Amino acid sequence: MDKPLADVVCINCGQCINRCPTAALKANDPSDDIWTAIDDPKKHVVIQTAPSPRAAIGEEFGLAPGRSMTGELNTALRMIGFDRVFDTNFTADLTIMEEGTELLLRLKAALVDKNPDVKLPQFTSCSPGWVKYIEHFYPEYLGHMSSCKSPQQMFGAVIKTFYAQERGIDPKDIITVAVMPCSAKKFECNRPEMDDSGFKDVDFGLTTREMAQMIKEAGLFLPELEKTGFDDPFGEASGAGLIFGATGGVMEAALRTAYELVTGREVPFANLDIMPCRGFEGVKQASVKLENVKPEWGFLEGVSLNFMIAHGTANAKKVMEAMKRGELADVHFIEVMGCPGGCIGGGGQPIPTSLDIRQKRAEAIYAEDASLALRKSHENEHVKYIYEKFLVEGPCGHTSHKLLHTHYVERGKYIA
Repeated sequence: MDKPLADVVCINCGQCINRCPTAALKANDPSDDIWTAIDDPKKHVVIQTAPSPRAAIGEEFGLAPGRSMTGELNTALRMIGFDRVFDTNFTADLTIMEEGTELLLRLKAALVDKNPDVKLPQFTSCSPGWVKYIEHFYPEYLGHMSSCKSPQQMFGAVIKTFYAQERGIDPKDIITVAVMPCSAKKFECNRPEMDDSGFKDVDFGLTTREMAQMIKEAGLFLPELEKTGFDDPFGEASGAGLIFGATGGVMEAALRTAYELVTGREVPFANLDIMPCRGFEGVKQASVKLENVKPEWGFLEGVSLNFMIAHGTANAKKVMEAMKRGELADVHFIEVMGCPGGCIGGGGQPIPTSLDIRQKRAEAIYAEDASLALRKSHENEHVKYIYEKFLVEGPCGHTSHKLLHTHYVERGKYIA
């Protein structure tokens, strides 16, 4: 007998909404509460936008897929009434510093300390749908998950601590909003452990569709607006953070930084484009050999860093079943995104979403990355500044671990 919907395990990815033929399924829309916060003069309302919504939101205004609307969206958000407009790519860069360091520490524990308890391969933890999937179906492998929060949640914690201190604002008066491509981000910001700032780190998550509706409610037509930049102190981010939106992007960003930190040289791929990370094949594997490494990383000399990339839960299952069979013992790092194509194909993106549309959105993201002078996370001056002034112990240090890392829950096969 079929189970009622309320009894079905759900990872909150929103793909059911994206595919619903009758448009009967909807995510919980917090826009009324956000309008209320904007209208409250006592509240300082800030918003962060991820790259995938910016590459797709134009479709909600009749534009063809593949046109990035970053500058126009910044303008619309200010006109709506947000006090500050920030780029989630900043904390994507921060994620690379933390997650890359975590991987190198695991490799050291395995290769130098010969620690039998170290968990390799390390899984990425940016996709909340993927995180909830493994919590439900493969909880015995949660030790392999990076403890890093997603860029959305890192940003919330940073805004209500570092930013509040820098600007002299009481964090209880700050409302943080995130524009994201998937409904799982709503679940993520409501996870009870996401309060390391002493407050709820991210107050509201909006999908791309919901953000477009708010813009329309304000009487604005996005394509006609002028382009403006992001606000400081989080106004600069790298192309590495930008490509998080496409499957393989987190891996490519991590390799750009990790390889250079270990060897002192750029990754051996033309124009920093690590092509083995790109494309829509369900599961991909590749490796990068580490040679002539810096003395402090001598234990990695000659090591082939083996990585794997998967997108969509059907492919995630293939990876996890291979883990159970013991076939991934030589793999060091695995990126998994819960949605087809990665965040660009998220359940909160404009409808319809097809393979062709996902490809065009990815092309928009990669083109924007290629146009930037800053394309490596570790060269982001704003990231360097926050480590110098606030996260003073460096990546994976005491302060960053308290604010930017988290833990996971063994959920079992029930809805929760």
